[in-house]
Amino acid sequence: MTTLERPRTVGELKTSGYQVLPVREEMRKNLIAKMRAGEDLFPGIYGYEETVIPHIVNAILAGQDIIFLGERGQAKSRIIRSLTSLLDEEIPVLAGCEIPENPFHPITQAGRDVVAGKGDAAELEWISRDQRYGEKLATPDITIADLIGEVDPIKVAEGRYLSDELTIHYGLIPRTNRGVFCINELPDLAERIQVGLLNIMEERDVQIRGYRIRLPLDVFIVASANPEDYTNRGRIITPLKDRYGAQVRTHYPTKIEHEIGIMDAEHHPVPADFNVVVPAYMKEVIAEISRLARRSPDVNQRSGVSVRASIANYESMLANALRRAILTGEDVVVPRVSDLPYVIPAISGKVEFETVEEGREDQIIDKLIQGAVVAVFNRYFNLGELEQVVNRFKAGVAVEVGDMTPSAEYDSLARQVEGIFPAIEKLGATKSSAEEASAVEFLLEGLHLNKRLNKDKVGGKTQYRG
Repeated sequence: MTTLERPRTVGELKTSGYQVLPVREEMRKNLIAKMRAGEDLFPGIYGYEETVIPHIVNAILAGQDIIFLGERGQAKSRIIRSLTSLLDEEIPVLAGCEIPENPFHPITQAGRDVVAGKGDAAELEWISRDQRYGEKLATPDITIADLIGEVDPIKVAEGRYLSDELTIHYGLIPRTNRGVFCINELPDLAERIQVGLLNIMEERDVQIRGYRIRLPLDVFIVASANPEDYTNRGRIITPLKDRYGAQVRTHYPTKIEHEIGIMDAEHHPVPADFNVVVPAYMKEVIAEISRLARRSPDVNQRSGVSVRASIANYESMLANALRRAILTGEDVVVPRVSDLPYVIPAISGKVEFETVEEGREDQIIDKLIQGAVVAVFNRYFNLGELEQVVNRFKAGVAVEVGDMTPSAEYDSLARQVEGIFPAIEKLGATKSSAEEASAVEFLLEGLHLNKRLNKDKVGGKTQYRG
């Protein structure tokens, strides 16, 4: 329906045969259409195809309100915001009303007065699906006025009685009537506010300053919470828990390719005038750092290790590779193992450590980086196929590398080490000297971490020897 064809009054809307569906039925209808068309229901969401998404689909098909339980960085907010894609592109509402009103059955006194006074001539406006989404982060200072409404003293001063419904200034939830409303971190909501939310969801009965009004709102209520806060006694009232039809548990990526997919999709790109090549093994190392942190006894697992940590680490690694390319005059940006120490400032702010001595945090992160490198290295190689390389070092060869060493110097380094070129080819690093440099560092560090080579810090560089 084009803008010119859209009905502009209630009468024209009736003549067009338009039917106003409740939000849950509208979402279910559009979900079914998307499923039949084979569309991606939640674009940009990785790793939830067989776990989380089926539960969301079932909840919407069942017409149930949803609460998402999960640690930080598990795409809860992104999924919730993407629920608007299941709403119609545009819907008609009564023009001039404080909340989005069903043109055929308004629920507020103001809406009913418009229809009673103008009848079929009552004007409409059309709102998009993005205008039908509301969100509020739960904090202890939230009031009933914020979520539901408050008596407006200006309207009282105009001569209305306090008992008059027209004196009410509606809050966020009524203003999202006929849409989707989300409360983030639900357990942080004060109990008395939770009671008000309970009434909105079930009884449709709200008291504002002692004045009782009935608001049969048509709102799809969604919430998010940390599992620890949600399950702790006293953080959320039991009747409110009971009102949510579906409790969907999110999780961190279970497969490394999912974590890499998120990193690729979400990181800030390097300027376009540089050619960026990120070897697969370096992406795997960054993803593996987060995966190891999620199992580390030194990291507080209750707070979790967000996928944002992987994204920030990836960006920091690329940033140092870009800095090297700028300073050495290269136009190809390829990250190396020597860029990995520069992820420490990024991940330090993304994880909470268990009680450790002051200054040990960097050591813990360094161990995570080493563990990630050796884990990825051992996926690509067995030590037997690099025995010739090890023997060359045992014969007295020593090489020196560094994060600011120009890529061109690595070719002469590699030629000193007999047997290393087949391993470089296995990594697919034959297209440029920058890719070869990255492969050389990965191979040397992997052998060192497997205790086949010694490693010394010499100034700002690293020396590998037999």
